[in-house]
Amino acid sequence: MSTWHEYMQATGRLPAWPYPVNYDKVNEITIDVLIIGGGVAGMRAAISAAREGVKVAVAERGHAKRSGAGGAGVDHWHGAVTNPCSRVTPEDYTLGCYESMQGWTGGNVRYIITKESWDTLLECEKMGVQIRDEKDEFKGADFRDEKTKLMFAYDYQNKHIIRVWGHDIKVKIYEEARRIGVDIYNRMMVTSLLNEGGRQGGRIIGATAVNTRTGEFYVFRSKATVIATGGAGRLTLFAPELTASAAMADMNSAGVGQAIGWNAGAEFVCMEASGPGRLTGLAYAPYSMGNASNTYHGTPIVDADGREVPWVDPFGRELNTVEARFIPQEGQQFQLGIGIGISRTNKEFALNDITPDLPKRIENGEFKLPLYADLTRLPEHERRVIFGMMVGNEGKTRIPIYDTMTRAGFDPDKDMLQAPVMPLDGYFNSNYWSGAPNTPSVVRMLGGGGFLVDWELKTNLEGLYVGAGGTLYGGGCHGESHTTGRYAGRHAAEYAKTAREPVADNQQINAERTLAYTAVKQDKGGNGWKEINAAIARIMRDYCGRHKNETTLNLGLRLLNELKTTELASAYASNPHELGRLLECHALISVGELVIKSSLERKASNSILDFHRLDYPEIDPPEWNKLLPIRQQDNKVEVRELPLDYHLRTPYAASYEENYERYA
Repeated sequence: MSTWHEYMQATGRLPAWPYPVNYDKVNEITIDVLIIGGGVAGMRAAISAAREGVKVAVAERGHAKRSGAGGAGVDHWHGAVTNPCSRVTPEDYTLGCYESMQGWTGGNVRYIITKESWDTLLECEKMGVQIRDEKDEFKGADFRDEKTKLMFAYDYQNKHIIRVWGHDIKVKIYEEARRIGVDIYNRMMVTSLLNEGGRQGGRIIGATAVNTRTGEFYVFRSKATVIATGGAGRLTLFAPELTASAAMADMNSAGVGQAIGWNAGAEFVCMEASGPGRLTGLAYAPYSMGNASNTYHGTPIVDADGREVPWVDPFGRELNTVEARFIPQEGQQFQLGIGIGISRTNKEFALNDITPDLPKRIENGEFKLPLYADLTRLPEHERRVIFGMMVGNEGKTRIPIYDTMTRAGFDPDKDMLQAPVMPLDGYFNSNYWSGAPNTPSVVRMLGGGGFLVDWELKTNLEGLYVGAGGTLYGGGCHGESHTTGRYAGRHAAEYAKTAREPVADNQQINAERTLAYTAVKQDKGGNGWKEINAAIARIMRDYCGRHKNETTLNLGLRLLNELKTTELASAYASNPHELGRLLECHALISVGELVIKSSLERKASNSILDFHRLDYPEIDPPEWNKLLPIRQQDNKVEVRELPLDYHLRTPYAASYEENYERYA
């Protein structure tokens, strides 16, 4: 019997747990730098720290060889503005991001990314990742530089987004980490950060964790710690049987990094920010449907009669050639790519796209459904680079989309991809597979907020650094995760070299250990982790959806607390895997509390944060154009005010370059 289904059909019972279980065993690990999260950010942090000559360990929830949102691969790399072909400077790119978000993003983090993204990618190349057209498959293409053999996406004039053959990028960096001696602890469900003296807000000196195969308890003692975890993808929607293949991100992400940071006293900003949950899974498998966005940028869209939908620039001027779609027009400085957490409210940096009045033109009968992506109308190089090189390397598409469709006979030289048939407002955004109308408005995705860090990517807590994408205020996507992880790991190592030895508080450790194993000692009639996760998502949808007020938010807080102290406290786990999932529910509740408490503090609606208070309906009042850093101290919420450009104010210098030179 080779599969789970065959075993169940043959025996009629579940298989025995295949690993030795020892809930009583405690493992103590002492290192210089602990990395929490073994995705691309975590592995780059580990490599960077280890190269500084310190002892490094990674605590990873899955298996670090393939885990994380970036574990499945990547096809293009943002922010590489210092590459030899780029016409964009680090300050240009940073200001483009900052101005597009009207200041609601971490300019320090954005600048660090642009200064080091290209160098980080070059290191990937040295590890064995292909970043150039080495076989001259695309020689002569508009997007290829003949001298360097680099290939570019979105903006062929300014050349700051690089196409890469990244299907094996996670494997390559994992192998490099192993080669240089990083200790990797897989299947670790991290339950807490350890504060010096056991006091919330104190120096971070390690973490506790449970092995989700053996059930053993781990105590990591470290001089410095880097959080490099993913987002909280299951916070407002939990329906894995429906959403797994259609979710863009890693469904295993449970906001553990934010949760342990919040509980330890770390400071966060803009956690009240969210957006429509279009990539949470209630749509179509990523890149499986006809569209003209992201990987398919530039693709012609035609209607059922073969009539082509116009492309326009951000100012509404029609573009008459395919080539013009990839070139900034008059009034555009350069085109920022998709996937970096930017709203693009500033037309100077927006992308050329399908005409935004398409829904109205479909309703008027000008275009007839269904629509199709007609790759045959593209030049050959464009057609092959989209369905081949890019779809063949993008995360979650190489096997389920490219291999499956190719085996089924799809040929981009002669076939079209049908776009989904949706309510008309779904055609406003050309990323059709995200199925915007399919997702209820109460299903939200966190976006834009995260840990508040300084120019070293250090938090307000001594010894704690953050290198990640979506969990970091000002972070981005795949390449940004590599870059910030690499930067944070370097700084954590430097701090660890002179930091005093960690001395953990046994009372805090024992309390964490007791809490961690509550579920394995409960009556078997208790709830399981899936019921708890579904309840968390329901509370967040009902009481912290798109529209909220003080009453609904406080009700949500009360219900999360009741859930934690009743159903979750009596929930049952039959093995270490289920125990890990229940511990993730503890993390999700902590993140939910952080989001709701942040929402209570912002008493104004905000367009960029997509934040709507029914009791404070005024949009973007000037007096609320400020950050509200929030943290816990002695289990009480502390909030302060901070200007959006805090990264260029005292104690920092007034320019990006001066700060980078001082701190990098």
